[in-house]
Parts: sequence; C-alpha cells; structure tokens
Amino acid sequence: MTRRATPVLAALAAACLLAVAGCGKGSGDGGEKPGEAPSAPAETRAAPPSRIEAIEAIDGSFDPRRIYEREAPGVVTVISVFSGEDLEDVPRGARGLGSGFVLDGKGEVATNAHVVTQGTGRSIKRAQAVYVQFADGNQVSARIIGFDPNSDVALLRVNPKGLTLRPLPLGSSAALVVGSPVVAIGSPFGEPQSLSVGVISATERTIESLTSFQISDAIQTDAAINRGNSGGPLVDARGRVVGINSQIQTTGGGGEGVGFAVPVDTVRRSLDQLRKSGRVRYAYIGISSVALFPQLARRLNFPVDRGAFIQEVVDGGPADKAGLRGGSKAQRFQAQRFQAGGDIVTRVGGRKISEEADLSRAIQARLPGDKIQVEYFRDGKKRTTTVTLEERPQTAPDPTEQP
Repeated sequence: MTRRATPVLAALAAACLLAVAGCGKGSGDGGEKPGEAPSAPAETRAAPPSRIEAIEAIDGSFDPRRIYEREAPGVVTVISVFSGEDLEDVPRGARGLGSGFVLDGKGEVATNAHVVTQGTGRSIKRAQAVYVQFADGNQVSARIIGFDPNSDVALLRVNPKGLTLRPLPLGSSAALVVGSPVVAIGSPFGEPQSLSVGVISATERTIESLTSFQISDAIQTDAAINRGNSGGPLVDARGRVVGINSQIQTTGGGGEGVGFAVPVDTVRRSLDQLRKSGRVRYAYIGISSVALFPQLARRLNFPVDRGAFIQEVVDGGPADKAGLRGGSKAQRFQAQRFQAGGDIVTRVGGRKISEEADLSRAIQARLPGDKIQVEYFRDGKKRTTTVTLEERPQTAPDPTEQP
C-alpha cells in the first residue's frame, strides 16, 4: 500500500526510513543557519524562460546534459523550520529539507505540501519559517501562499529583488507515454542540484495524499528519487515539467526504482486556486466504489461489464441525497471481497465511466455546488439521477472513501 512516511529530520537515521515514504524533509545541514541569507545584488534579474527547441539534441534524441544546463538553475532547495522560539538558532531536529522549482520571474516557487507542513488531515500545521536556496547560493526567506493537502502541492513566494530567477516551463501530463525518458532534479539527502535519469514506468497510479483521500493519475518513474527530492521537478525530454516528485516505494530506505510524482495537470489546477485564494476546493460525491470488470459482471449477472460498482454510500452525503445505493451483501470473487447489491455508475456528467480512475476524474473536474447527471444501473435497469456536489471534507468519513 502506498503511503507517505513521517518526515525524516536532522540525521536521516536509517531506522526512520519506512517501506513507502514521502521523499521530502531530510537534514537541514549546511554551513549557514537557515536565517542567514547571502547578500544579493540590488536588482532583480529574471532569466528568460527556457526555450523548448534549445533542449533537444540536434537529432531529436534525449539529451540530459542540455536539459540540466537549461533547467537546473531554476531548481531550488527548500528549508523548513517547524519548532523553536528562536528561528536563528533552531536545532537540526526541527528542520526539514526538500526541493522546489521556480514558476515565474515574480518569485513564485512550487514544491510539495509535505515539505512545508507537518501532520496530516485536520492536524496539518505550517512550518514556522521557510527558506529557499537557489543554485547560485542565494538563500532568502519565503512566504507560504497556500498548500493543497489533497494533491500535496504548495505555492511559495520570495521577494525577487536581487535574484536571478529561471522559470521552468510546465508541460502536460495528459498524454504521457510509458517508456518516455525523464529526469528528476532536486536535493536528495541535502545534495543540491542533483540529476537522475530514467523513464516513465507507469501512469494512472494512485498514491496517498496528506488527507485520507488519494491522488489519482500519479506518474511512476525509475529515475532515482530519494529523501530531499520531494517538491522537485520531473522533466521530460523537451525540458517541460510533467510532475512534482513526491514519494518513493522502498524496502531498504533508498531509491529502488519506484518513485512517484504528482502529475503536472493536477499541480497546475492547485496552483491556480492557491494564487486566487490560498486554498483549493474539491467537489465531493460521497461514495466508495471499485471498478467493474467483465468477469465480475458475468458472475453477478450485470447487464453492463464496465463502470464504477458502488460499495458504500456515505450517510447524508451528496450521493445518498440523490438516491444512489451501496452494496449490502458480502460476496467473494477471485480472492477479493465485494459488497453486492450496489448501483453501477456508467456515466457522470455525460462522461463514460469505464476505468477505475474515471469517476474520480469526472468529480475532480467539477466544483462544489455543481449539479451533475449520473447514469447508473440498478436491478438490471438503467436509471438517472441528479447529484448536487458538496465540498470535500478534510477527512473522509471512511478510510476507503474516494472523491
């Protein structure tokens, strides 16, 4: 099961490395205390955005060296302080470390929410202070504009005066292809400006967020990702950010070729709302479902073989108010347990539901208060109902609850 581990602070003790971990928050070690920023020139120097055509090799092949030369100057180290009354003399155990990257010449920086927060669900707390260290050695304080615990994204802002800012261009994660080359740039174990190379190992993965809801459409990569890489960019062959490196799956505590990134399309949605209001709103339907597949459909004598098979409906939630029904009879099939008797959702807002993540995608594309038409099957008959979506709660009513 994928989950984000508790942050590793200070010494990065091996005993703290859990089976599946968030890859942020390592040691805050450095020659200077976090509050001591090197002096900077008097003027803001905003570097021009990376030119995609300059990234690719002449023959169109993958060229990590060129990608690094163009994009690494825009990758930063993020130092977070979580406790201590005197921020100028913070014990190392109260510091966390991750990565991030520059979004624009105005001082916006993207990172993971878990790099600048502690805790999960209702117990999430912001860092007391955050500092951003640039590739040229400049280190300045940053303000947390907002963070999205549901997608593990945070937006920071620094005063751009005196800094050379090189924004990284955002790409798209909608059409990523398994096997495509990528690079990860960040500060693993506090080693800044580190490059690792790999491919996209899989798409449409599901990983844990800082709430009991899950992040869908995550990218799996075999590019080496370790603690401290959290918040850094996953970059494609043309130098575009396609994801924010967020988690690793490991048995020994290191990068073992199974890393995960939050897809950039999800990141962009979070950043847009964080700029506007400092928070991100998610629509909520209030059901737990599993994907229906042909063999299960035949076993249960369903008239359709694809859809979202509702297992539970949250009492008093949007789906419950609209009359949708969950299962009530436990039944086993192919070593899995299902709740038979639930409705089968086949369309949401005109969108066909066939894959496991389709329902989540359909709901996440909406806002709280939206009314959507839901097509479903019950007792072999097709029916429709209108659901008024509500705002996602901070904690799901049930551990298996999906958006």
